[in-house]
Amino acid sequence: MTWPALPYTEWRKTKDTLHMYAQVVGKLRLALSPFEPQWGHVPLYVTSRGLTTSPMPVGERTFDAELDLEDHELVLRTSDGRIERRPLGGAVADFHADVLRMLRRLDVDARVTPLPSEVENPIPFPEDRTHDTYVPEQANRFFQVVSRVDSVLKKHRAHFRGRVTPVQFYWGTFDLAVTRYSGRAVDPPKNSGIIRRVSGDAEGICAGWWPGDERRPEPTFFAYGYPKPPGIERAVVAPVSAAWSDAAGEFLMPYELVRTEADPQLAIQQFLDSTYSAASEIMGWDGGLSR
Repeated sequence: MTWPALPYTEWRKTKDTLHMYAQVVGKLRLALSPFEPQWGHVPLYVTSRGLTTSPMPVGERTFDAELDLEDHELVLRTSDGRIERRPLGGAVADFHADVLRMLRRLDVDARVTPLPSEVENPIPFPEDRTHDTYVPEQANRFFQVVSRVDSVLKKHRAHFRGRVTPVQFYWGTFDLAVTRYSGRAVDPPKNSGIIRRVSGDAEGICAGWWPGDERRPEPTFFAYGYPKPPGIERAVVAPVSAAWSDAAGEFLMPYELVRTEADPQLAIQQFLDSTYSAASEIMGWDGGLSR
């Protein structure tokens, strides 16, 4: 299987616009889904065509929203057979306004907060005409990578016997990840904001992939234990392209090095398995949790 290149600088503008589209859609999930620990009701999920909210309750009906990155359209559906479509492209302000109109036509009452989450210098959706670039080929290439990573993460997840999240796409941080939990509670850091207070109250080991940002302008795999296990930075992990980053506080592995491996899936599996083993050993997890 060929793993496509995804140079950050080439598709950055499309990525930033798609990120804001995903935030608008993700906030529908935040507004309509029943609350779950560690924000389990918030992420999106990878489908065979893009990213979905999965079905959400709306009175006696259900409703879902999908960013179709094959046909490049937003699709809103309800369980009573109604459907709305909107081509992807254009300023975020226009996308946001169209989504609100589509919801009204579907009789879906979702109170979407207008400010993006977990980004620097957020622009309210109704005012955002900065993000207006959407190149379909670039968005689809991103989807092809996400789809492949999703499959490998699901195989890794299947070996865990304890509490584990689905493989989830976090629209705030714009990354794909899976988190395993030991069952032990954690006190979030003092003065944490609401996002960290909810997400940081349980011991876990997380691994995933993100397409890069201005701080690290390249797609990268990541893995970490929370709270940070003492001495984890000295652990030996595989493959050789993986290393601890003091700046990030995580193990990192550049996607570009992985995709050019003879067997990219094997390299990712080695990264996931070795980082989990290192963190779980230091954290004293039950060895029987992972088959």
